[in-house]
Amino acid sequence: MRYAKSSSSATSRRNLLLGTAAAGALFAAGCTSNENNDDGDNAKQAANTANDKPGKAVTIGFAGPQADHGWLNAINEQAKRRAKEYKDVTLEATEGSNDTAQQIGQIETLINKKVDVLVILPADGKALTQVGLKAMRAGIPVVNLDRIFASPQAYRCWIGGDNYGMGLNAGRYIGEQLKGKKNAKVIELAGIDNLELTRQRTEGFNDALKNYPNIKKVGRQAAEFTVESGQAKMAQLLQAHSDFDALWNHDDDQGVGAERAIKQAGRDDFLMVGGAGAKHAMDAIKADNSVLKATVLYPPTMAASAIDLARALGQGKGVGGLAELEIPASLTLYSAVVTKDNVDEYLPTGFS
Repeated sequence: MRYAKSSSSATSRRNLLLGTAAAGALFAAGCTSNENNDDGDNAKQAANTANDKPGKAVTIGFAGPQADHGWLNAINEQAKRRAKEYKDVTLEATEGSNDTAQQIGQIETLINKKVDVLVILPADGKALTQVGLKAMRAGIPVVNLDRIFASPQAYRCWIGGDNYGMGLNAGRYIGEQLKGKKNAKVIELAGIDNLELTRQRTEGFNDALKNYPNIKKVGRQAAEFTVESGQAKMAQLLQAHSDFDALWNHDDDQGVGAERAIKQAGRDDFLMVGGAGAKHAMDAIKADNSVLKATVLYPPTMAASAIDLARALGQGKGVGGLAELEIPASLTLYSAVVTKDNVDEYLPTGFS
C-alpha cells in the first residue's frame, strides 16, 4: 500500500512470502510438484486448477483509488491489461476515487450489478471494511488488494506488498555494500510519517542495519511521496550531513526530487537506493551514471495477480503449483532489490 494504513509489520511477516515470478508461476496450468501422485490424481488436480485456457465466464468488478501517483496508475493498468488477456473475463472497473464515501458507492454499484468477484484496493482499508463485508455476505468473494480491511471476514483473499520487507532488503543491500567500511554513515528519506507503511519500512530498515555494527544511521527526514517534497527534504538532509555513505529513499516518485537536490548540491560521494520500482529509477540504475544504484520493489504487478486470483475464485478453482484445491487466504509479495545486474529482468514491470 502507498497512501493509507496497511497491516501491521507482524501481520505482514506472518503472511506467505512469494516472489513476483513465483506468484506468476502459481497461475500457470498445472500439475503439482509432488511426483508421487499417480496420473489420475494429477489429472484431477489439473482439472481443478485455473489456467490460461478459456473456462467459465467470470465478471470481475475492480475498484481502486484515484490514480494520482505513478504506482497507483500502474495498479490500474496492470489489472486492465491482465483482464484483457483472458477471453473468459469481463472487467467492470470504476473510475477510482480517494473519497471513501464515493468509493463505497462505486463498490455498492458493482454489488448491485451482481459481479462474480470483486477486486478492491480501498482508499482506506478500515473505512471500507463494511462494504467488503456487504459483498461477502451477498455471496460475492472479495480479493482485497494491498490496503487491508479491518476484518478478515471482509475478504476471501488478501494480496499485497511487504513494507517491512522493503526496508529490510534496502538495509541488507546497503549493509553489504558498506560492510568493509569503518564508521559508515547512512541517512533515510522516508515517506509520510503518519502512515503505518512508512513506520513499517523504517522498522525493517533499522532492523537490517542492526546486523552491520560498522554502520550508523545519522539522519532521517519524512517527505510526502511527491517530487516537490522529495527535493525539499533531501536538500535539508544534504545541508545537515556533509558526509555520509548511503541513502535509502522510500519512494521512487519523491526520489525524482531527491535526485534534483543531489545534482544541485553537486554531490556524488554516496550510493542511493530507491523504493517501489519506477521505470525512471530502473533506467538510471541501468545507465549506472548517477548515485542511484538500486531500488527495492513494491510491485504493482500485484494487481495482475489479483485478477488471476479473482478469475480462479469465479471459476471455483485453485492455483497451479499448490496441492490445495482452494486459493490461499493471503499472499505477501517479495520486495526484490533491482540492481544493474538484474535490471533487465524487471524493466518491463517498471511504472511511469
